[in-house]
Amino acid sequence: MTFPLGFLDISLWLAIAAMILLVTSQMLSPHYGKINIQIDRKKLKNVAFAISILFLATVAMRIISIILAQ
Repeated sequence: MTFPLGFLDISLWLAIAAMILLVTSQMLSPHYGKINIQIDRKKLKNVAFAISILFLATVAMRIISIILAQ
């Protein structure tokens, strides 16, 4: 049984998730809507940067695999 997601699929998912989280952290106010839900922008931004680093790591692994395959 094989894993249904490939390496490139995971890399793409990480890139999209990082962009969504970064845009969300910049556009949302600390109080969203009328129900007083507080959004911690610092934590949201930290998670976005962590996912961005994971994406860059997958890109680096892909580049290394291409270089070593030659």
